[in-house]
Amino acid sequence: MNIIVVGVDHSDGARAAIAFAHDEARLRRATLRAVHAWRFGYIGHTGFEGATPALGADIHELRAAAAAALDATLREALGDAGDVEIEQHVVEGPAGAVLVGESRDADLLVVGSRGHGGFAQLLLGSVSQQCAHHAACPVVIVRPKGHE
Repeated sequence: MNIIVVGVDHSDGARAAIAFAHDEARLRRATLRAVHAWRFGYIGHTGFEGATPALGADIHELRAAAAAALDATLREALGDAGDVEIEQHVVEGPAGAVLVGESRDADLLVVGSRGHGGFAQLLLGSVSQQCAHHAACPVVIVRPKGHE
């Protein structure tokens, strides 16, 4: 396999996860698979859940926007990272389920922590928590700097 999957939702936690996953991929000589899960009906740069209603939008346009956002986040986080092979996967579906599915053929799953805690986490659930409990490979949860 030799694949490291990283969940990307355009948050500070995701950027930290991308950096960690990239370093691991370089050390392990693995392919880095960056995965962005999006939901039909919502698209945006605020996280896996999306924020901007996409009423009347074409599904192909929404997928293209999600792919462009993933590419932009990777470029912002890594710059020109030519030392690691990077695959970009844009998948429609709930983030936790998508990442657990991607973990089936991975050696490691890396996700960022967005820092929701307490009552908000109980209501929303936690993608990192879903991954930690259900992934088919080891999981690393990365917190952004300043959130230690």
